[in-house]
Amino acid sequence: MSANVTPFPARGAPSQVGFDRAELMRILDLYGRMVAAGHWRDYAIDMGRDAAVFAAFRRTAERPEFRVEKRPALRNRQGMWALVNESGAVLKRGHELGPVLAPVERRLMKLVED
Repeated sequence: MSANVTPFPARGAPSQVGFDRAELMRILDLYGRMVAAGHWRDYAIDMGRDAAVFAAFRRTAERPEFRVEKRPALRNRQGMWALVNESGAVLKRGHELGPVLAPVERRLMKLVED
């Protein structure tokens, strides 16, 4: 009887960065509240080799108003999470997702109050 041996995948950097369920739920919860407030209308998710990006749009044909980026390579430096605005400037960077989303949460509160 001959046995086929299949090796485990090589350790190292994953071929694709993605969001786990809890991270995606947190981001989509904020997105849903911004849609309900009438501010955002579309989103896009890009999962590449270096980063996973969630982009939120006011209108489909525009540049995203905000991008939430997850870059695991920066985990031990500034933090793997970043909030980037429409012009490409990093508004907030950190090790945890919650504080990075805080500026958008504050903006939502202002939208709901008006």
